[in-house]
Amino acid sequence: MTERRRSAYVDARMSNSHGSAGYPVIVGVGQVTHRAQTVDDSIEPVELMAQAARLADDDAGGGLLARIDSLQVVNTISWPYPDAPGLLASRIGAEPANTLYSAIGGETPQRLVNEAAEAIVTGRTRVALIAGAEAMHSRRLARAEEARLSWSVRGAPERIVGDMRNGFSDIEARHGAVLPSRMYPLFENAIRAAAGRTIEQHQAHLGRLCARFTEVAAANPYAWFPQKRTPEEIATVRPDNRWVAFPYPKLMNAIMQVDQGAALILTGSETAREMGVPEEKWVYLHGCGDADDKWFISDRADYHSSPAIRAATARALGMAGTSTAEIDVFDLYSCFPAAVQLALGALGLKADDPRPLTLTGGLPYAGGPGNNYVSHSIATAVERLRERPEARALVTGLGWFATKHSAGVYSARPPAGEWQRTDPQVDQGVLDAMDSPPLAPEPAGDATVETYTVAFGQGGEPEQSIVIGRLAGGERFIANTPADPDLLWSMTREEFVGRKGSVTHDPATRRNVFEPA
Repeated sequence: MTERRRSAYVDARMSNSHGSAGYPVIVGVGQVTHRAQTVDDSIEPVELMAQAARLADDDAGGGLLARIDSLQVVNTISWPYPDAPGLLASRIGAEPANTLYSAIGGETPQRLVNEAAEAIVTGRTRVALIAGAEAMHSRRLARAEEARLSWSVRGAPERIVGDMRNGFSDIEARHGAVLPSRMYPLFENAIRAAAGRTIEQHQAHLGRLCARFTEVAAANPYAWFPQKRTPEEIATVRPDNRWVAFPYPKLMNAIMQVDQGAALILTGSETAREMGVPEEKWVYLHGCGDADDKWFISDRADYHSSPAIRAATARALGMAGTSTAEIDVFDLYSCFPAAVQLALGALGLKADDPRPLTLTGGLPYAGGPGNNYVSHSIATAVERLRERPEARALVTGLGWFATKHSAGVYSARPPAGEWQRTDPQVDQGVLDAMDSPPLAPEPAGDATVETYTVAFGQGGEPEQSIVIGRLAGGERFIANTPADPDLLWSMTREEFVGRKGSVTHDPATRRNVFEPA
């Protein structure tokens, strides 16, 4: 830290208007990756959380779990509980005054950190635990063995905090645009066209990008697939790397069939000092941002950029008083390559930037435990920053279909000046006011393809296309093409972005049909 920044920090501490908590710091992190071989060897999600929480407590020096006054659990997909926070609290001996169970979204861990940090600085929270876990791997084992899992009672959560809207509209659902594995390829094909690459050039580009992530996963002790792969291995379609949805073969998709858990303990720097947490354990949240793109993809201005990623990261960097050029390491949310490239575009970075773009290896290689991946990326960032106290890390999270976004800037050095989170509605109001193309629910006439994908079955044959396009008057539509295998295969070999044709509405199926010219 420069003397100017150190002096500013001392002045800020002396004049801190937020009371005695100090700056928000992460003081303990824990990660668990469990490779069950049989159902008898499986561990349920709440126990994975408990193990991660105990590791985080040990990491901080011990004794903090009993002091937690805010316990927050990331939404669990594999085995939901009626009261996950209460169940976790009982397992770790905590008696928090406040508990929270989150809504769905991969941005959730970073957003919870941002909100907990604000609560700490403003005196509403003293010690917070954020935890999450998934056990999709064990669920699959149980199905394969036709066995019953003797886990805690599952059921609908009694209380969920957050936005629980579906990430897709009715018209998108009617045309098959409901799964991430089908939605993100729509972004990817638009990114390729905007970059001016051929299909072959872009597949090679994706192979190189993903190979960088596998190199990191290979060195990550918590990675589900700690294996380095070549660009050609990732990009080449073959029986063990089948098409999922064009242009993504299997090795470019997030893998949710993992058993992983992670936990973070946050408090204020002055509180940490009072509790005797060693200062070398502290990692500060310097800046944060949260923003949503237009909720439904049909309303997005385009499919190769994200105004909300730009807003969230700009807010986080601005609050931290830094710039993209001064970030040493990134963990860009990586459920699919399109998510990474949207973040790169928002940050003004190139895919070959020499700085690390992931700290874990990403969701396809380190593992994609549902909504909780970012807890792992933050935990890893904390560990790396303790090793390099002068470094800065930028972590991003993403929910639904590049819809919800959160960002955090971290460092083991304290911030300079007052820590004050800007109300996310300040940026959200600007984003919500952006124009959306008018949508034609029952289009008819000449049409041009904006983006598209072809979804494949597990047998490796194309099953359905999804096309988003524009009518001659500028109205947007979503459609399918006829389910002709020759046509579907041609859409994987020829550039269909920009392809002309016509679109009609079929009242019997309530679907729109695009016929290429």
